[in-house]
Amino acid sequence: MSDPLWTARQAMAATGGMLLGDTEWTCSGISIDSRTLEPGDLFVALQDERDGHDYAEAAMKAGAAACLISRGDLALEPALQVKDTLAALRSLGEAARERSDAIRVAVTGSVGKTSVKEAIAAVFKAAGPAHWSVKSYNNHWGVPLTLARMPRETQRAVFELGMNHAGEIRDLSSLVRPQVAMITRIAPAHLEHLGSIEAIADAKSEIYEGLETDGVAIYPADDPQAERLARHARHSGAAFMLDFGTSKDAAIRIEEFETGLDGSCGIVNVLGMRTPFRINASGMHWAWNVAAIFAACAGAGLDAGDVAEALAGLEAGAGRGRALTIDHPAGGQFTLLDDAYNANPVSMAAAISALGAARPGTGGRRIAVLGDMLELGPDEAALHAGLAEPLAEAEVDMVFACGSRMRSLHDALPETRRAGYAASADEGLDLIKTAIRPGDVVLVKGSNASGLHRIAAYLADGSALGLTEA
Repeated sequence: MSDPLWTARQAMAATGGMLLGDTEWTCSGISIDSRTLEPGDLFVALQDERDGHDYAEAAMKAGAAACLISRGDLALEPALQVKDTLAALRSLGEAARERSDAIRVAVTGSVGKTSVKEAIAAVFKAAGPAHWSVKSYNNHWGVPLTLARMPRETQRAVFELGMNHAGEIRDLSSLVRPQVAMITRIAPAHLEHLGSIEAIADAKSEIYEGLETDGVAIYPADDPQAERLARHARHSGAAFMLDFGTSKDAAIRIEEFETGLDGSCGIVNVLGMRTPFRINASGMHWAWNVAAIFAACAGAGLDAGDVAEALAGLEAGAGRGRALTIDHPAGGQFTLLDDAYNANPVSMAAAISALGAARPGTGGRRIAVLGDMLELGPDEAALHAGLAEPLAEAEVDMVFACGSRMRSLHDALPETRRAGYAASADEGLDLIKTAIRPGDVVLVKGSNASGLHRIAAYLADGSALGLTEA
């Protein structure tokens, strides 16, 4: 039987709170959502968009071991009462960090950070007791929650750090105190808040400021902002610096790379050691992702051969570039490239390139279903319209544009490539579901809030498609 994640007295000592009722409870996990809470969890009543105290009673009925609360008017026991529940959650995270000998890796970037984080987590799990951010828990409450959930016996952990404004990464990195801090790539995401690509690079580079004194700073060698990132890394006091990518001078570099609908393979050079690899994810952008994964794992002390072995068994997750072969109700099959989790101009171009590299079946076409890219600032119309060029280069046959911002792309496309425009993903689904036929390769991509993930989920269920004549 494993030790509890927290005992009542450990949680009290970490937060400086007051125990109400039973003082001998233990918890096996931590939850901030009464709907997904597991029996034995400590429920933390955060006050954010909604007040978690309103759901504390439901959490207790669902089997919570206790509630972490700040309101004194709740007649709930057992409970741990504190002045501020978010501050207490951060204190639990700090205590979890200090009691564990885990090597902590922090990952940020404009492109690929969640996919890279998930792959690193899979490698870490194969190497021993591991811990990682679930979903995209990368903000002011997601990072401390992930840290507070880290078991004492963890050997390696990976944390995703996100941001919308300058200063946010600095705060999160100072909480995690990573031994390895990595930036995947810089892209024009968050331009609305930060104003320039240079400002984005500066904000992402805050991740290096939280490094432990013997820490490793990792940055992308091929990125146009590479020197700027390296300068920040040097000023951070990092003990070691590693760059990665396809550049011949990078410390971790991809020397050979092939990609197709069945995955990607190649050879990576890790500090002079050449290692073959294979991963079940498609697209040229996975060359950079793979290099980033090997770089972070090298920083965490793992052998490149063990990393390659773990990656070979990794499947791309929903919305992150997975390729699905789906039976069509009219007979035959079509291929879905599900990259619907998020989008910015760089990741859009990479996904479109992957579609261009795909070979449709007999009578099939390359189809792009694209949703709005968010937080691009005053140039958003031009950045959406600019996707017309990579679509042409990829020889995409049909483009469905969904969302108000994607109207700019739709208008920029030649008539021969316009398949349809819809103001929303739900309206777009009606256009798309009757257009797909056997042999097609269909890319679905957009920012998470655009709702394109609903289209991808619908298409993944091939039986839901309407019959289409060839």
